[in-house]
Amino acid sequence: MKRIYETERLILKVLDESYAESVMQFYIKNKDFLEPFEHTKSKTFYTLENHKLTLRLEEEAFLKMNMVRFWLFKKEDTQFERPIGSLALTNIIRGVFKSCFLGYKMDKDEINKGYMTEAIQAVVKIAFGYMKLHRIEANIMPRNERSIKVVEKCGFVKEGLARQYLKINGIWEDHYHMVILNEDDV
Repeated sequence: MKRIYETERLILKVLDESYAESVMQFYIKNKDFLEPFEHTKSKTFYTLENHKLTLRLEEEAFLKMNMVRFWLFKKEDTQFERPIGSLALTNIIRGVFKSCFLGYKMDKDEINKGYMTEAIQAVVKIAFGYMKLHRIEANIMPRNERSIKVVEKCGFVKEGLARQYLKINGIWEDHYHMVILNEDDV
C-alpha cells in the first residue's frame, strides 16, 4: 500500500515520527474544538515525545496493515508543514470479517469546505480496492450532526444505535453505527 495518495485538492499521507511537531501543533490548535468528540487526554498527550511515539507505533501498525492513519494536507502545502486533519482505518480485520473502523478529525478552520468528504471518498476506494475490505464502520454520536452528514454524503447508512458505546470526554455516549459495504465484494 502506498504512503501517499492524492485527491483533487488534498494529499493524504502516512507520517513518520519526523512530523511529530506539526501533528502536536494540530492537536494543540484544535484542543477545545475536538474535546467534545474525543476521549479525555492527559497533559502528556500534548508533548513532542508522545507524538513521536504515537507516529512510530502508527507506522509499525501501517506496515503490518493493522491500521492506517492518513494526515490531510492541502496540495499547495508541498512541504507537508500544516496538517488540516486526519483519517484513520483502525482494527483492520481480515479473514471472513474483512472489516475496519473509520475515524477522522478536521482542523476547526477547515470545516465545511468539503475536505473530509473528499478524503473519506478516497479512503473508501483504497479500503475496498487495494485492501479488499468488505465493510467500514464509523461510530458517531447522534449530536454530531455535521459528522453524520459527511459520512452520509459518502454513502454510509445508519445501521443502528449502540447505547453507551464509547467514553467520550469522560461520559459514556451513545453512537450510531454508520456503515458502508463494498457492494463489489460478493
